[in-house]
Amino acid sequence: MARIVVIGGTGLIGSKVVAKLTEHGHEAVAAAPNTGVNTLTGQGVAEALAGTDVVVDVSNSPSFEEKDVLDFFVTSTTNLLEAEKVAGVKHHVALTIVGTNRPQNIPYFRAKIAQEKLIRDSGVPYSLVHATQFFEFLGSIADISTDGDVVRLPGALIQPMAAEDVATAVARTAARGPVGDIEIAGPEAFGLDEFVRRGLAFRRDARTVIRDDEAHYYGAHIEERTLIPVEGAEIFETRLEQWLPLNPPRR
Repeated sequence: MARIVVIGGTGLIGSKVVAKLTEHGHEAVAAAPNTGVNTLTGQGVAEALAGTDVVVDVSNSPSFEEKDVLDFFVTSTTNLLEAEKVAGVKHHVALTIVGTNRPQNIPYFRAKIAQEKLIRDSGVPYSLVHATQFFEFLGSIADISTDGDVVRLPGALIQPMAAEDVATAVARTAARGPVGDIEIAGPEAFGLDEFVRRGLAFRRDARTVIRDDEAHYYGAHIEERTLIPVEGAEIFETRLEQWLPLNPPRR
């Protein structure tokens, strides 16, 4: 069994990854600023990685401003990979996004592309788990797209999945050898507008969702299939109608 350090291990995905790896007998360590490990400053990174076989990075930028996100992923990933080389880490697993290898102009995606390049060029054996959008972000997508009581979203396709399934895929990947790039997704494709409309309707949210193909998604126009996985992606079973009753909106 391996010693696996999970960067971002106290967050939405990371805490689930730690639990799944521990359940299967691995020594899974949650590493985050609140546990004394800060990959942005380098604090505690070398100490956390000593004797580690696998590093899983599911951390995220605290700010989504374009410069902040790019600085976070470049600085954090650089510090992490340098420490991994010193520690002799054998496998680097990072959670990233479906669509980073398609034409798009989303600032957050550009930051993830920079992160992916650093990992591929590092010489550390790696796995990049490209996930579709999480069901858990339904509310925040609605909120950033709301004007008054109207939500405007494009009809571009999305194939969202549950955070629990994302964590399962990441944990499985960490427990096996490096596989390069893989894609994971949920079982159903919706237009972005339909995804949010269904969620808000179930939650009895009074806002009206309107399809507007000129509307932006996280600050950029997206093409119809940018966020859809390619053939060969691993498809998980949890459907939106199963997830919604178990996940009331966060207050």
